[in-house]
Amino acid sequence: MSDLGFGALLIGALVTLVLLGVHIAVALIGIGFAGIWLMREDVQMAMRLLYLSAYNGVADYIFATIPLFVLMGLLVSISNVGKDTFEVAEALLRRVRGGLGVATVAANTVFAAVTGVSIASAAVFTRVAVPEMVRHGYRTAFAAGTVAGSSVLGMMIPPSLLMIIYGVLAEQSIGKLFIAGVIPGFLLAVVFVLMIVLMATFTPGKVFDLQRRQALALERSTGPLLTGGQMAGKLVPIAALVVLVLGGLYTGFFTPTEAGGIGAFGALVVALARRSLGQGRFWRVLHETGSVSVTILILLIAASFYSRMLSVAGVPVAISDLVQDAGLGPYGFLLIYVLIVLFLGMILDSSSILLIMTPVAVPIATDMGFNLIQFGVLTVLAVEIGLLTPPFGISVFTVKSTLNDPKVSVEQIFGGALPYIGAMLFVLLLVALFPWLSLALI
Repeated sequence: MSDLGFGALLIGALVTLVLLGVHIAVALIGIGFAGIWLMREDVQMAMRLLYLSAYNGVADYIFATIPLFVLMGLLVSISNVGKDTFEVAEALLRRVRGGLGVATVAANTVFAAVTGVSIASAAVFTRVAVPEMVRHGYRTAFAAGTVAGSSVLGMMIPPSLLMIIYGVLAEQSIGKLFIAGVIPGFLLAVVFVLMIVLMATFTPGKVFDLQRRQALALERSTGPLLTGGQMAGKLVPIAALVVLVLGGLYTGFFTPTEAGGIGAFGALVVALARRSLGQGRFWRVLHETGSVSVTILILLIAASFYSRMLSVAGVPVAISDLVQDAGLGPYGFLLIYVLIVLFLGMILDSSSILLIMTPVAVPIATDMGFNLIQFGVLTVLAVEIGLLTPPFGISVFTVKSTLNDPKVSVEQIFGGALPYIGAMLFVLLLVALFPWLSLALI
């Protein structure tokens, strides 16, 4: 069997195991071990490569970034920072057409800059934004879809756990990846805002519940306004964290790991100041941080082992030769790659897609002349679309479970999130055609 055929068999077996419910780490290690054993007929070699993957994974200093940013995100979530950010955005944007939808996107944008996890954003703003939007006459499906759609900003605007995973797998600078995600992340937020305003202006039936005659009047009602001092008080904690983390990274004053430590410490100070860690919450935060971090580290070790197996099998070289012989060119390859990632997004979670595709695609992208930082931004954008696509759509299911409203079906939330998928595809196209959008700040 050729290298390409054997590689296709191994990748197919991996996807099949994951779809059958086998844990992605177990599937990666199992396929990697079996592949090396069958190719080299040497079980000792398979054991040595597994040992090297595990040792290098645990010993690498950059892996400390993961638990630190996870801890920061959990501390921020428990401190009601997201709620405060939304209240300020609501007060500032209440007179804009579709203002509460815009406020949700704005609050998610700021919140994303200190959490790095889309699911956390979806859970926080489902509780905060959806009831407020419904009360002001918005359709529940639109409100839930807006929360699900804007939650993807958590993985584009740094810090981003998916950027960290890609950086480790592709052996690229995590600091550069973080900075590269700034312009595309904020561009995505701007496109979301423009889309909401246009929908509210030209297709109000998709945004508002027109049967409730007071929808627009309620949206423009004065109500209790926040004073400048109250707004400042609510924004100071998150603004300070953003300046600490992104400012330190952008100026080069902090490494990504140091930025994670500073950010986690700052989030701890905020949580203590707000007395958010009582009644066992601090222990739960530490426990969840450990659980999430260990899970990610095991996945990265497994993916490293899987990547070594693919290299031993010569799969990346074989696929690269096939793409070049087919005359597809760089953008032809990119189109096929994005389509595969979008398809996988319908059946797998974001981390699993990265773990499966990055070891295969990065060597090919290198041969095609892509800058791997730009390729990483494109990959994360494509993977994030999978958070909104049926039938998996984990952000949609997070909103559904958090909302816990039997009157709102999963199908309605998918429908509400559909315009955001179109907006993300548009931004993906822009970043692909104009590399400076992701490389200008590096």
